[in-house]
Parts: sequence; structure tokens; C-alpha cells
Amino acid sequence: MSSSPQTRAYPEPAAHPLWRHQRPRPLTPAQQKRNRELLLTAQHTPRPRTTKPSVEASR
Repeated sequence: MSSSPQTRAYPEPAAHPLWRHQRPRPLTPAQQKRNRELLLTAQHTPRPRTTKPSVEASR
């Protein structure tokens, strides 16, 4: 039995009634400031080095 990408074993559940027709609350100025600070920190923090051994170290 082959299944196409459109068919699923179970139907997708309905959205919760409380989620319908509600707009998200706007962020407070304090939340906006915190998000900006976290974004700037994430953009300027160097990423951790990988733990893979380098080619030179294995020689």
C-alpha cells in the first residue's frame, strides 16, 4: 500500500477554540527592549567552536 504525501494516517486536530480570531497581544516596551538586547547579544557573541578534531591534530 503506497501513501501519497497528501494522505495522512490521522486527520490534523482542530485548532483550540480559544486560538481562533484572536490577535496576539502587542509587546510592552520593556519586552521590546529585552528582545532587542537579546538579539544584539546573540548577533555579536562568537559561536562556540566545534568539537570535531581538526585534520592537523590527527597527524
